[in-house]
Amino acid sequence: MINYESGSKREYVAVTWAIRCVAICLILVVLGCATGISRQTRSQVTYKGTFAALQKAPAKHTGEIVMFGGKVIQTKGSQNSSEITVLQLALDTRHRPQDGDQSEGRYIVQSKQFLDPAIYQAGSLLTVVGRVTGSELRSIGGFHYVYPLVEAIEIKPWPATGRKSPSFHFGIGVGTWL
Repeated sequence: MINYESGSKREYVAVTWAIRCVAICLILVVLGCATGISRQTRSQVTYKGTFAALQKAPAKHTGEIVMFGGKVIQTKGSQNSSEITVLQLALDTRHRPQDGDQSEGRYIVQSKQFLDPAIYQAGSLLTVVGRVTGSELRSIGGFHYVYPLVEAIEIKPWPATGRKSPSFHFGIGVGTWL
């Protein structure tokens, strides 16, 4: 502890700034490690299989709680409900969809509240935890497609990164993509 009478004010200011910097760094690390879906909601997930297995037999998994990610294809909203058609994408360790060309299919997220199409825009990424309620047969380019239906419990829309460089960087040439 600094004695205010014998120590200089400069030392006090330096220690105060050091403590603040450490606190800010800790907060940033904690926020950077956080996932999009709450721990409480993730703990409700009961389905551990693949999306492809669920899509082949959605009725068999009715009532299961799933966590899937994907890219929004279309959002339809009304005053009392909304529907998001999603192209399934694999999730990374932070439960963020890995944007790429590997998908096991499509599914429909249903919500009993209005989901703004400006937030859930076509091409944006999301992660959803929800209950499988069945399936629906719809047309895609002239052929019939079975869409698993997921009633949303929690949805995390992810911000677009648009980065072409690592999100943080250590020294020369060492960085990581998040």
